[in-house]
Amino acid sequence: MNAVWQPNLLDSFHLQLRGVLTTNVAATIYDIDLFDTSAAQIAQLKQQGHKIVCYFSAGSSENWRPDFASFLATDMGNPLQGWPGENWLDIRSDNVRSIMRTRMNLALDKGCDGIDPDNVDGYTNPTGFPLTAQDQLDYNRFLSSEAHSRGLAAGLKNDVGQLSDLAATFEFAVNEQCHESAECADYQAFTSLGKPVLNVEYQSRYVSNTDGAYDELCDSARAENLRTLVLPLLLDGSFRLSCD
Repeated sequence: MNAVWQPNLLDSFHLQLRGVLTTNVAATIYDIDLFDTSAAQIAQLKQQGHKIVCYFSAGSSENWRPDFASFLATDMGNPLQGWPGENWLDIRSDNVRSIMRTRMNLALDKGCDGIDPDNVDGYTNPTGFPLTAQDQLDYNRFLSSEAHSRGLAAGLKNDVGQLSDLAATFEFAVNEQCHESAECADYQAFTSLGKPVLNVEYQSRYVSNTDGAYDELCDSARAENLRTLVLPLLLDGSFRLSCD
């Protein structure tokens, strides 16, 4: 088995989960959907020199996914507010963990270099389950360990409250809106280890650079050693503004 890939602190990235994939972005890392991207497309991107991170939700069920029927009714809790068709998962469930192992096998089979498992901060959300911080740490370490056993790099998505606990066991972080929520400084837990933070911001004032908002954003991102993009909330590739 190959050694687990450790991305560089300065590696640029492209994140797109919907729409026709933009394949001509000059970024080192492509973070793309595990299910919707074919092995052939992944192979083509790798041939172009990109590293491939494959996205899936590890903390919610999505009723359009091909393996949705594998979830038990008892695995699924409250709906995710604002995301139709998604329900929080009981991350303590053996069945949920089995499904995630199968998804990581698919990532390996498709040629992914790493994984971006989403919704891994359920303990801070109204999931419908009595999840504790320790439950979340245990599950997130499970995801990282299972990824590593397959030679895959693991990314920690959000879960800002546990960054210092988990930075040692993940190769990179993926963050949404830490500038908006004033949480970017917490990512020193990763950057101090030379591990990149792939940060996405969505606010429209960055797109329009209202009152210099985008300029300030990029100045802050560079000062914090974050890789920052401004993207559409749907992550459909319709635009991409990079601070790098």
